[in-house]
Amino acid sequence: MVKEIIINSSSSQNRVAITEDGNLVDFFVDHPEKRRMVGDIYLGKVARILPGIKAAFIDIGMKHDAFLHFSDIGDRLEGLQSILDDDSEIDEVADDAAVHEHLPHARNTQSQQVDEQVRREPFIPKLHKGQEILVQITKEPVGNKGVRVTSSISLPGRFCVLLPFDSKIGISKKIAEFRERRRLKSIAKGILPENCGLIIRTAAKEQSEESLSDDLKYLVKTWEDIQSSAKTDTPPAILYQDLSTTSSVIRDLFTPDISKVFIDSRKLYKQIKSYVHLVQPALVDKIELFRENQSIFEAFKIDEQIKTLMGRKVMLPSGGYLIIDHTEAMVVVDVNSGRYAAKKEQELNSLKTDLEAAREVARQLRLRDIGGLIVCDFIDLEDEKNRKKIYDELKKEFRKDRAKVSVLPMTDFGLIQITRQRIRENILHTMNEVCPFCNGTGLLTKKSNLLHEIETWLKRFKSQSAEKFLILNVHPSLGIKLREGRVKRITKLQFKYFIKIKLVEDENFNPATFSFLSAKTGKDITADYIS
Repeated sequence: MVKEIIINSSSSQNRVAITEDGNLVDFFVDHPEKRRMVGDIYLGKVARILPGIKAAFIDIGMKHDAFLHFSDIGDRLEGLQSILDDDSEIDEVADDAAVHEHLPHARNTQSQQVDEQVRREPFIPKLHKGQEILVQITKEPVGNKGVRVTSSISLPGRFCVLLPFDSKIGISKKIAEFRERRRLKSIAKGILPENCGLIIRTAAKEQSEESLSDDLKYLVKTWEDIQSSAKTDTPPAILYQDLSTTSSVIRDLFTPDISKVFIDSRKLYKQIKSYVHLVQPALVDKIELFRENQSIFEAFKIDEQIKTLMGRKVMLPSGGYLIIDHTEAMVVVDVNSGRYAAKKEQELNSLKTDLEAAREVARQLRLRDIGGLIVCDFIDLEDEKNRKKIYDELKKEFRKDRAKVSVLPMTDFGLIQITRQRIRENILHTMNEVCPFCNGTGLLTKKSNLLHEIETWLKRFKSQSAEKFLILNVHPSLGIKLREGRVKRITKLQFKYFIKIKLVEDENFNPATFSFLSAKTGKDITADYIS
């Protein structure tokens, strides 16, 4: 399999595509005005504690307070708090709380005195309003929700991840060979800094102890700088910014199985080559500057695949297709058989289409970076064995996904429920804005309804006002309807209500609305006569 990373850079954004045998499998967009925030570390202040939803809200200087769930506090809070000033020590959540519990690792001195019913109460970490706390962003804001954060700080490098105030050593599951895992674990034990844990990444496979040690030294120096800033800065304050999307893709995904990296910007090419030369010189020769006059995404046929990526309808090889719809609560995927339905052996045909759909669903969720709850409505299958085949195919395909994915077996109604880890806004929302005319619904009021509303407005205006001259602003598409007929509709309305109306058509006007202005004052009076 030929895996390539293609990077397109312009003055407005960087776009990164990862392909397997020419097929787009991952896509990232790096906007200067919307910087990647996952991995950033802040010195925040506890704004609110809500035991009822097992969460705290942390002021980190953003529009919305960061959301810190109790499960994301982890067992390293006390160690992290120790680097802050003495007046930031851990305190009680609330004096009237039913039970005060430490984090899972701490001793519970009152455990013998608490009855069975109270023991079943959820653990509540001891925080107080106004307390300073170190947090790291794990999920970017989505809609009106703020960022999600954790107090378990981690610093990723090229070959390893530093875990301050931890003690564990972990090896990437993708490194399967027992000898290599043992070798890496031995190296990790030898270079592990005091009071820290370490995770060895996939890229560390077959790397020397010197390479891992150099990577770790950089991370330790970064952590020392963060601690120094935490002691002197006043919250809310940002202490550490992770790499941009483009740089993080190179750090995390440019592994030896990548055949080539193509970049169309000389400046970015030099930056990436310099970084790779520093951390993994053996891969430098795989980086190439794209010198053709043709657009790099056109040359590698990425643009045409992105158009498919953005579409609501996704075609399948057999003629079936997917319809992908976004709702407030979930993403819904409908599988349709298309022209393939007319053929014989319906169960086998449905199975083939569903298997194609399962592979494409997994690919589309990765490509679009869709997270949260996803419900897929597959074509009905009567045989239980066939239903299991679809479930197994989905699980197999999701093993390629770097995000955490959970899949439930197919129901009797042909539905499969999926949850996928949400880290940032999906590509659809990143590359598009909500339509100002339909507000994201995709629907506009019918012209016949607007004409009815105009007449209703005029009837109410006539009964409450003596004014005889109005200006009506509309989109040209509605203006055509008002000018239709042997006797124009607008003329009929003027005669019916004895009002002179000047029709003004504007291309920039919302097609789903209209506005009336007083000819005398020029004031918009539409809202004054709407029920």
